[in-house]
Amino acid sequence: MTKQNVPELYLDNQVCFPLYAASRLITKIYAPYLNELGITYPQYLVMLTLWQYGEQSVKTIGERLYLESNTLTPLLKRLEQKKLIMRARSKIDERTVLVSLTNKGREMKEKAKEIPGRIVESFDDKTITEEEISIFQKTLFKLLVVLNNKRNGNNLLDNLDLNAPGLAPR
Repeated sequence: MTKQNVPELYLDNQVCFPLYAASRLITKIYAPYLNELGITYPQYLVMLTLWQYGEQSVKTIGERLYLESNTLTPLLKRLEQKKLIMRARSKIDERTVLVSLTNKGREMKEKAKEIPGRIVESFDDKTITEEEISIFQKTLFKLLVVLNNKRNGNNLLDNLDLNAPGLAPR
C-alpha cells in the first residue's frame, strides 16, 4: 500500500489524536486504584463532584462533568446499586432529582484521597515537569470552556480563572 500525500489526514497532524490517546492511557493508569474501590473512572468523576460539592442535582453533576443525562443516568444507577449514592426527588421541585452520598460513599473518600498523588507520581520520569502538567491542565480547561461555549452558545470563558488552584470553570 502506498502512502497518500494528504498531510491534513496524517494521524500525527490531527489536533485531538494525542489528547485522545493520552486520555485512554491515563484512564488505564487509574484502573488499578479504582478497581480497589470497585468503581470505574466515570463513576470516580461523579464521586469527585459529590465529595467536593455535596448534594446536587443530576443536572448540575452533568454540567460539571460535561455529560448528557442519557450517559449520566446509568452511572448514577450503578453507584446507587453499590450503595455509594442516593437519588431522591427534591421537596422544593419534584422535577429535580438530587444526588447525595451515603455513609459508604463518604467513607470511600478517605480511601480515594491518595489516588491523585499516585497518578501525578506516574508522570514523574523527568520528561515532563509539574509546571508543564499545570500549564497543560489549564489549557485543557480553557479548551473545555471554548468547546462547551461553541456547543451551547454560552460565553463562560469569563468565569474561568486560570490562576485558581482548582482550575475548574464551575
